[in-house]
Amino acid sequence: MSSAPQLGRPGMHTITVVENVSLDGVAQAPASPEEDRRGGFEHGGWAFQHLASDPEAMERAMSGEPAAAMLLGHRTYDQLVGHWLSTPDDNPFTELLRTTPKHVATRDATVDLPHPNSHRLVGEATQTVAALKEHGEGELVVLGSLALVRDLTAAGLVDRFVLTTIPVVLGSGARLFEGSHVTLEVEQTWASERGAVVATYRVAR
Repeated sequence: MSSAPQLGRPGMHTITVVENVSLDGVAQAPASPEEDRRGGFEHGGWAFQHLASDPEAMERAMSGEPAAAMLLGHRTYDQLVGHWLSTPDDNPFTELLRTTPKHVATRDATVDLPHPNSHRLVGEATQTVAALKEHGEGELVVLGSLALVRDLTAAGLVDRFVLTTIPVVLGSGARLFEGSHVTLEVEQTWASERGAVVATYRVAR
């Protein structure tokens, strides 16, 4: 989903995190009111409300080369993949989510993964994802999956962030970066007329 050159060495996956963030750094429940109410969060759907009237920003955020696979937390797998593969409405995501391999990080070896091309990564996510990253080539794209992203960031496993910053201040909610110091190098940026900024950052090693 990022068109920038691949990172890492040959024979090794790279990990790109794709997220919507508010101006105050919140990444919780960008898509819908019922997505994630943990902590009493009441502003679910804030990103899609803006992007519905800013289609160019939406297109930019999702542009780039196809991912080799997706890497998801179980909650995001159920909600995001489940929604787009069950909705009768025409949308650009159904076929992509159906055909792209999906690796789901979980501690439960019996968890149900009902959608096509889905695979469990059972165990501690930092260990199972590190092992996955070592075997294969191309980009592993993480969508949503906030807790997983925080763990992978803290473990130094993320190579790139593609962040769409929405011009809204939420004042509450879980933030993308918590407790990790990360030095980022800007690869590219783009801003819409309505104030959304889509930026790609490489993690400096």
